[in-house]
Amino acid sequence: MVNDIPTHIYEFGPFRVDPRKRLLLHNGNPVRLPAKAFEILLVLLEGEGRLVEKDELMRRVWPEAVVEENNLTVNMSALRRSLTESPGEHRFVVTVPGRGYQFVADVRQLGSEPLTTHEVGELTVARGNGDARSLSSAAAKTNGAATDAQSISSAEYPVGEIKRYKQGVLLLLIPLLAVTIVVTYLIYSRFLARESKAAITSIAVLPFENETGDSNTEYLSDGISESLINSLSQLPDVKVIARSSAFKYRGTNYDLQDVAKALGVEAILTGKVTQRGENLAISVELVRASDKTQMWGGHYDRKMSDSLAIQREITGEIVEKLKLKVSGETERTAKHYTDSNEAYQLYLKGRFHWNKRTAEALNKAIEYFNQAIEKDPGFALAYAGLADCYVVPANRLAPREVMPKAKAAAIRALQLDETLAEAHASLGRVFAAYDWDWTSAEKEYKRAIELNPRYAVAHQWYGGYLSAMGRGNEAILEKKQAVDLEPLSLTINFELGLAFYFNRDYDQAIEQFQKTLELDQNFPAPHTFLPAAYEQKGMYSEAIAEFKKENPPPPGGEGTLLKAGLAHIYAITGRKTEALALLDELNQLSTDEYVPGTSIALIYLGLGEKDKAFAELEKGYEQRAFQLQWIRVDPRWDNLRSDPRFQDLVRRIHLTQ
Repeated sequence: MVNDIPTHIYEFGPFRVDPRKRLLLHNGNPVRLPAKAFEILLVLLEGEGRLVEKDELMRRVWPEAVVEENNLTVNMSALRRSLTESPGEHRFVVTVPGRGYQFVADVRQLGSEPLTTHEVGELTVARGNGDARSLSSAAAKTNGAATDAQSISSAEYPVGEIKRYKQGVLLLLIPLLAVTIVVTYLIYSRFLARESKAAITSIAVLPFENETGDSNTEYLSDGISESLINSLSQLPDVKVIARSSAFKYRGTNYDLQDVAKALGVEAILTGKVTQRGENLAISVELVRASDKTQMWGGHYDRKMSDSLAIQREITGEIVEKLKLKVSGETERTAKHYTDSNEAYQLYLKGRFHWNKRTAEALNKAIEYFNQAIEKDPGFALAYAGLADCYVVPANRLAPREVMPKAKAAAIRALQLDETLAEAHASLGRVFAAYDWDWTSAEKEYKRAIELNPRYAVAHQWYGGYLSAMGRGNEAILEKKQAVDLEPLSLTINFELGLAFYFNRDYDQAIEQFQKTLELDQNFPAPHTFLPAAYEQKGMYSEAIAEFKKENPPPPGGEGTLLKAGLAHIYAITGRKTEALALLDELNQLSTDEYVPGTSIALIYLGLGEKDKAFAELEKGYEQRAFQLQWIRVDPRWDNLRSDPRFQDLVRRIHLTQ
């Protein structure tokens, strides 16, 4: 805990902080704030506007514990929410990447009167829920005895008698003070214990086990887990780990405390699903990670037709167990989008395949989402899922074929339910990557984040937009928020590296790409852009070696980018024959499937054939190639920037030089 509690009161904006009473007031009304977040606020305020390093914050807030930096991040997020800072705002606290935090608002320090006995009693009773009422009277007696001693010292008694009298009074006071201290300690300890048991601010929903072992019903166990994640993510003041991170633990033997530490959460929700014919059995357990004690458990025997009701019932019980008393929470978590159980089952199957992110799986997902819409044309989530399928480049389809479909699906989803963060994010991606309508794209991304600040994909895609706009530092901060929400997501970790790369911080980019590969060496995206970062540092042999680790290249879009990148490196290092061989492969491939013109242009650029490079960039423009949105910030195009043709292309994409 923070030592030496200040005796003065802080005021900034509409807020008032009383350190001794541990109160944060907003326009005179108390604001709910976790204990550690309050201590972080005190340290920042005491810093008087200086940069407070992360190490100092962790040392002062957790002086006797070894904690992960993620604990600091989680509590800082809670503090920002309590200070009503929206994502991207820095009215009060500014994050200095890699270093720490700085309180930037104007702060006024006001004097504080000493706490009266009555205030001490009231405060203790408030904390102790009535168990400490005797403390108030004990403190009053102590105060009274001290007053008596003071008055007697001024009476007309010999000095020796006065001294002996004072000693006697002190002898009486010592045990009374000792009792007071012990009572205070016990009550406060009990209060802290109660608070720690009640205040769960972070949770991970691990993939439910499929007890039947039937791969055909795996979608059901995954779907229920994901639905719970989505529902709980709507709760204010609770960090819910997103699917791609939590699902890393599918089918593994894990220790709950290790999982909680890796994900930075306090509680873990696990479950088992057993399906036999139309009978469905679901068991659920909510466990406190610190001591592995069960907070709640439930068992449900239902028919398959009841799966929608089961999800809402489980979510409601978890919310109650977490003891979240937030206005509107029941309505937000109980929200459902269809009364058709059949449509819901098809939607779960669609999400199951969408999460695999392969071309084949995305095609299956599109089929299931369309079938769900046939069963219930008013099913907004199914339209949002359809849009998500079309905006993911892994589908290997030409943008002119899929992006209009994505836009139509996202708009229809929002017509049915304007509050769907997923649909706003997908629509923003269409505006950015296809329409090049940057103003509308930012509006949609911000709306998605406003509706669901914990939707990591919205932060991820918004960060990509910020990179395209040349707002590199903001892009990095946004991508870091996405990583905080999904610490084990391969795509999000990779895209943080991409933000560093576009911001020309190549050392940080290399480090982040390597971290991503530590999570999964077979993930292809870093093998494409890690060499690009090496190239900018002149590390050509390392770049070629990294490209060749993916041999043979993966099929589809990632393989195309990898071949183009390797051919580009071959070209700039004088290995022209090898570069031309890869160029021929891509040209032949383009007769059968979509190959972005930007990939071919990159090879011609390396060969020094600028006219052919511009011809291919024009093809990319006609294709609406996905990679064009970052052409202004990708350093590999630097040799073309002074050419009027490049400036004209940038203008037509509605970017500014």
